Amino acid sequence: MPFALQAPLRAAILDLDGTLVDTLGDFHAALNHMLAELRLPAISAEAVAGFIGKGTGHLIRSTLAHVGGPPELFQPALDRYFDAYRSVNGRYAKVYPGVEEGLAALQRAGLRLACLTNKPGEFARGLLQAKGLAPAFELVFGGDAFERKKPDPLPLRKTCEALGSAPGATLMVGDSANDAAAARAAGCPVVLVTYGYNHGEPVRKVDADGFVASLAQLAPLLRG
Repeated sequence: MPFALQAPLRAAILDLDGTLVDTLGDFHAALNHMLAELRLPAISAEAVAGFIGKGTGHLIRSTLAHVGGPPELFQPALDRYFDAYRSVNGRYAKVYPGVEEGLAALQRAGLRLACLTNKPGEFARGLLQAKGLAPAFELVFGGDAFERKKPDPLPLRKTCEALGSAPGATLMVGDSANDAAAARAAGCPVVLVTYGYNHGEPVRKVDADGFVASLAQLAPLLRG
């Protein structure tokens, strides 16, 4: 995983779903509740995993298309999904092994931390609180915080500004091509975890500076 940083790190931005917390169970439960209310067929967890990471709109549209639901059902589906997700947020989710250790290492290195996710901010903050991860983060930005979402670089640039850190000194840690593309365009170094979702594609094919099997593996990089 070692790679050469162009500048000393001052901050880190971390993705949420697939990076810090395995939320597939929450998504699966909320989507199937939504589909049942719309009298549509259920969807498998495996299919849902390929839709995670591009925001709620993409998740709902992809799910409807997968089960044969008409596009005009999007708004009622979205409303039902939000209601269902509020009731399950964090219930079926698990913090990945090594996350607490990795966050502690980032904090010991003196880095300012932000969580940046395409998940709606309401759900992101609730999930971090439920899983005991909220105290690690100075800032939390959801997919509704800015005009555009990852893979657009705007959210990363805005988060760097809020952290008071130049992009080149701000490490992006994520699990997908979306995170890597946003980081590349924003000018941030990027490390991807190998256990996340990445839209069902092999993550090691993504253009990134390094890969880790656990956030605990960030510690040697920070010492170097």
